[in-house]
Amino acid sequence: MPLSTKRVVTGHNADGKSVIKWEDRGQNVTHIPSWEGLFVTELWVTGESPVDNLGELDQSLRPMKHDPDSNGSIFRLVEIPPESKTTFDAAGIFVELGSSNKPSAQDAAAHPTMHKTNSIDYLVVISGEMYMVMEEGETLLRPGDCVVQRGTNHAWVNKSDSPCLIAAVLIDAHPAP
Repeated sequence: MPLSTKRVVTGHNADGKSVIKWEDRGQNVTHIPSWEGLFVTELWVTGESPVDNLGELDQSLRPMKHDPDSNGSIFRLVEIPPESKTTFDAAGIFVELGSSNKPSAQDAAAHPTMHKTNSIDYLVVISGEMYMVMEEGETLLRPGDCVVQRGTNHAWVNKSDSPCLIAAVLIDAHPAP
């Protein structure tokens, strides 16, 4: 079961006064069947920059898409299960995530989920721990640790016995080499 998190989205009323538009448990939770125990909760999504803050639609309610739209952004929670307690089908994961960036055979040799995105990603570990594996090197991330992931090849590897919860903001960027 994914962590249920409170989501508060603000907006404006007809008089232009600030109001709480939505206060809920994050309605768009996607389980990725190719990686048992992997859950992605979309908290907010934009498809333009600058962003229109006057819209009335809940922009998080859309089909899962791993990468942000052109000039867009995504705010999400990702719950990654321990690898020792699950199995995964890397090719299936990226199809189910709706990702256009799939691991190459060379990338998969480092880790089956090694991939890159056409985005800059800001991540914060909320709970648990996770290794960020790069083409050269890796680092252990614990609660409170932050990552600025700049379109590089990477994989998230949970070597612990508990799920790791990461908050992530993905913003469209030019593809890196």
